[in-house]
Amino acid sequence: MLHGFVLCGLLAWAVLRVSPVWRLWLAVSIEVLWEVAENSAFVIRRYREGTAAFGYHGDTIVNSAGDVLACGLGFLLARRLGFRRALAVFVAVDGALAVWIRDGLLLNVLMLVYPIDAIEAWQTAGH
Repeated sequence: MLHGFVLCGLLAWAVLRVSPVWRLWLAVSIEVLWEVAENSAFVIRRYREGTAAFGYHGDTIVNSAGDVLACGLGFLLARRLGFRRALAVFVAVDGALAVWIRDGLLLNVLMLVYPIDAIEAWQTAGH
């Protein structure tokens, strides 16, 4: 759902003159593209090397479909909440995930793009 929150905000900012229905379509399309990329050998290798997902082998079709559905629902919820409330929910949920499971969207993106040894050690200490 957090992907939907992020994409709702980014698309509202990037494509102002596009209707909300088309922005939803774009968000879902971007999420589908991400699901394809996430299951590529390159990204799977990056997850194993730089994130807490050491045994990651890719997502199942059902998991990917669920992620796409959750993204769409997250987009709709973020749109209904408005920017400030959606941002507050995003921060609360991602923060709770960081504390509870030592992972979350922001940590995942950071570790995928720029792995930090101290964060990896902290994440693995919780398993």
